[in-house]
Amino acid sequence: MNFFKKLFSKEKKESLDKGLKKSNESFFNKISKVVIGKSKVDDQVLDNLEEILISSDVGVKTTLKIIDQIEERVAKDKFLNSSELDLILKEEIIKIICDSGGNNTFSFDTNKPHVILVVGVNGVGKTTSIGKMANYYKSIGLKVMVGAADTFRAAAIDQLQVWTDRVGVELVKQDMGSDPASVAFDTLESAINKNIDIVLIDTAGRLHNKANLMNELSKIKRVLQKKNINAPHEVLLVIDGSTGQNAFEQAKQFTNVTEITSLAVTKLDGSAKGGVVLGISDQFNIPIKFIGIGEGVEDLQLFDKKEFVDSFFKKS
Repeated sequence: MNFFKKLFSKEKKESLDKGLKKSNESFFNKISKVVIGKSKVDDQVLDNLEEILISSDVGVKTTLKIIDQIEERVAKDKFLNSSELDLILKEEIIKIICDSGGNNTFSFDTNKPHVILVVGVNGVGKTTSIGKMANYYKSIGLKVMVGAADTFRAAAIDQLQVWTDRVGVELVKQDMGSDPASVAFDTLESAINKNIDIVLIDTAGRLHNKANLMNELSKIKRVLQKKNINAPHEVLLVIDGSTGQNAFEQAKQFTNVTEITSLAVTKLDGSAKGGVVLGISDQFNIPIKFIGIGEGVEDLQLFDKKEFVDSFFKKS
């Protein structure tokens, strides 16, 4: 049963355009300077484009991949018009973004509830994203439950309580300092008993102690599998898109600690660093599931790569 085949509404598109406005304006200001006075795409244009992509936080490897593809097209058509550069760039970028594909589709026939383990360092907007994800899933008619397994920070539990109260979903929690795996187990057990569709489990973000974090996440997975051999069905990493290249480092560190199956990239509205989405998706070959483009509860959007690229390239 697929709950995600919804049309990208006009309101969502307007929110996406607004959220990516800084990235869009920064990118186009640079691009327009590259092609001004140029009738065709030449080596100088490509060299300048390479610099622009790297400075837009796309990342060196991904930038070189895009430039190579454009060079191939230029070689085929010697008189490629510089005004066509936008279109070609859009097409090549869409190709390299790891498609979420089946990642936004799941069956409840045998796997109910669908368990998403949410990981990420403190300060990236993880707890807020869980609240917004809960709201999203509830808005499409699913029954949602949240587990507060970040028992290391009292503020994390309190913040989740505020969000779940606001959204109107149940929170399973224990006292600060409790065993995170015990919270995860209780959450899944309760969700099974209450016929819940989606379970979102918050986890601690203590990357400075990788061994402890790795052991903690492994233990959470083991206890979840006592109730459902396939759980967790997803491990979603939340990263702060406004930090640009630091977001790459966050992704790299976490992929070394645990298997990551999907990404949520937050805070894309507050900076001109939207290009980081392209690089991270390509370099880590992990599909992006959600993007955060504002502070409102509706401003965590299910990622659509064509709509994202369209907004990134939108001309005022």
